[in-house]
Amino acid sequence: MKRKKLKIILLVAALIVALPFWGHQRVERFADTPLAIQQETLFKLPAGTGRVALEGLLVRDKLIHNGRWFPWLLRLEPELAEFKAGTYRFTPGMTVREMLKLLASGKEAQFSARFIEGARLSDGLQALQQAKYVKHTLAGKSEAEIALALGLPAGSSLEGRLYPDTYLYTAGTSDLALLKRSHLRMNKTLQEIWDARDTTLPYKTPDELLIMASIVEKETGVAEERGKVASVFVNRLRLGMRLQTDPTVIYGMKDSYTGNISRKDLETPTPYNTYVISGLPPTPIAMPSRASLEAAANPEKTSYLYFVADGKGGHTFTTNLASHNEAVRTYRQALKEKNEK
Repeated sequence: MKRKKLKIILLVAALIVALPFWGHQRVERFADTPLAIQQETLFKLPAGTGRVALEGLLVRDKLIHNGRWFPWLLRLEPELAEFKAGTYRFTPGMTVREMLKLLASGKEAQFSARFIEGARLSDGLQALQQAKYVKHTLAGKSEAEIALALGLPAGSSLEGRLYPDTYLYTAGTSDLALLKRSHLRMNKTLQEIWDARDTTLPYKTPDELLIMASIVEKETGVAEERGKVASVFVNRLRLGMRLQTDPTVIYGMKDSYTGNISRKDLETPTPYNTYVISGLPPTPIAMPSRASLEAAANPEKTSYLYFVADGKGGHTFTTNLASHNEAVRTYRQALKEKNEK
């Protein structure tokens, strides 16, 4: 009888020792279990979510199959219970422990909105409207109202005043906040380049440099040509010649532009038709890149007054009208031969 009691005591003692070990092993196995996902998944953790609520959300969204060991894991590793509200990106193969570490880190999923070099303000606003997880606060507002919201003086144009780049943000960031970041960056970049400009250039204000940079941006996509293009327009300004640049005409045509410019278009006055007006147009015509800003601020020293496409992706630069007309004929002949093939 005594021997039987001893066996029972030893068995109970063994169970007392084994159960915590077994339980710990089960919790560890649960913590190392991958989430039940096959592709990247976005998970939103609302503010104020506690341990029980988080478990419910994970089970509801079928990220974990069973939450039995979830509270035990948080008890054994309390640092994992310090999760922060936000929108997170879960990836295939991520374990429960890795997921909780991510929630505790506060490193929310990053999204991106891109403002493209040479694009108009309307294009940038449209891209922002289509960006995922942005909080839209500017719907229905005019460009003038948006400019005011960014702190520009009444009547100011926002065209060209956003810095083209890719901007990362977290879910819930407002469209206005993203515009402010881009606008402030353009202001800072413009001032920096203005301060380092060739002071002999015929610009009275940083705005005029910005306008010139936007024209350079639209006239060439070839990096090494920007300085030459800027030199042509600077030389024309100095001589009192009209800029006669097609991108400004197109901008002034607005929605009536369908892909081609006629002689009538070149002769129709608009504030932006540089075949009709003298000097620079009243505002930028696109978002200029830093490279175009620098080209406008420090153009090459040339005597060029004209340029025309060479049919190979670049341009032919000339110093007089006769040479320019010859370059135009060469280009048209190359274009004709290409179309006949």
